[in-house]
Amino acid sequence: MSVATLRRGPLEPLRVVLEMIKFEHTLFALPFAFLGMVLAAGGWPSWPVVGWISLAMVAARSAAMAFNRWLDRRIDAANPRTADRALPRGEVSPHFVALFVVASSALLVLAAWRLNPLALKLSPLALAIILGYSFTKRFTWACHLILGLAISGAPLGAWIAVRGDIRPAPLVLALAVLCWVAGFDLLYALQDREFDRQAGLSSIPARFGIHRSLWLSGLLHSTTLALLALLPHLYLEESESALGAGYWVGWAGCLLLVGYQHWIVRPKDLSRLDAAFFLANGALSLWLLAATLVDILLLRS
Repeated sequence: MSVATLRRGPLEPLRVVLEMIKFEHTLFALPFAFLGMVLAAGGWPSWPVVGWISLAMVAARSAAMAFNRWLDRRIDAANPRTADRALPRGEVSPHFVALFVVASSALLVLAAWRLNPLALKLSPLALAIILGYSFTKRFTWACHLILGLAISGAPLGAWIAVRGDIRPAPLVLALAVLCWVAGFDLLYALQDREFDRQAGLSSIPARFGIHRSLWLSGLLHSTTLALLALLPHLYLEESESALGAGYWVGWAGCLLLVGYQHWIVRPKDLSRLDAAFFLANGALSLWLLAATLVDILLLRS
């Protein structure tokens, strides 16, 4: 760490790490965690439960992203697109980032302990998946699916946090999130396909090219929509309470956002990948959560 960094204050390394891991992008998965939570509770649970679930979600994502940046720091330094990140530039030390990973992981386990025994028992498995993802690009092009698996733990974990069990409805929701994440990560990986080939890294775009990647991303997102359409039927069996018009308005919004995402990303024009990744996907999770909350909290009352 440079002297200039030290002079900016003792909290500067933490600020750099939070900026490095795009802390604000927790917004992508947190709504799905809240969705699993609300479905499990059949409404809004107690605020302590909400707080511990939020802490677990934020801690999990922070640990995963920081570990990914730490593990990939030399790869990022060699990639022109990522060479400007904090670790390659020396703005924060690898040692500090490693400590941040340990602290975030500990917070996840603490939150799981405060929620219920099953959440605590499964917390090591959750950590193994979210941290293990970072290794997968070194040996399998299915890394996008492993990332989806890591983030799919958000709604499933939140359901477990509320009910202390595992049922078909949250599993279907988790699978929908897996396909959604894998689909948009596959699109995002298009911009690194040439570098991945040169560096010997694995990804679907590097292995199969642009056209097949776009087709597979569309298939994954279509599967997401199909699973979200199946969810109300399974939820009715689990809770004896139906998801109604509000939820289906949310589903229709997801359909439009997925369609928009694939409309603006073309094989010969990848210039709007950021819009597809950040705008469409950030809006999708928030929209579905908001519509479901209206359905459960307002339209049923």
